[in-house]
Amino acid sequence: MFSKTEADYLKSQHLARIATASSKGAPEVSPVGFEYDGKHIYVGSHAQKIFFTTQRYHNVKNGNPRVSIVIDDQVSVNPWIVRGIKIAGEAEVVSHDGIFGPGKYLRITPKTWKSWGLEPESGPTMAKKAR
Repeated sequence: MFSKTEADYLKSQHLARIATASSKGAPEVSPVGFEYDGKHIYVGSHAQKIFFTTQRYHNVKNGNPRVSIVIDDQVSVNPWIVRGIKIAGEAEVVSHDGIFGPGKYLRITPKTWKSWGLEPESGPTMAKKAR
């Protein structure tokens, strides 16, 4: 799965951007709060009423489980230093007691990912696949 450095980074962050698409392929991207449990990424909402109205929820619920999520941050402006992970995977709606309390969440199972700036000596990593 993720390297220790990548997993530690995911556990240290709380904001991301998630992209989903409708069953007809219409894209949608949203800033979200998330958590990583060592295997899955969970995306929810501080208010369940809001979660059930989001396009990302409807896109996954209505049959397109493919998602992409970017977790990144800017370490410095001068010099310019950014780091992050872009993950492609499949999502499903599940019950979970997570960062926003109990309720419905999107549970993302990572399939492939690429990270950058996390291991300075190695530069950007190549795309990896989950085992």
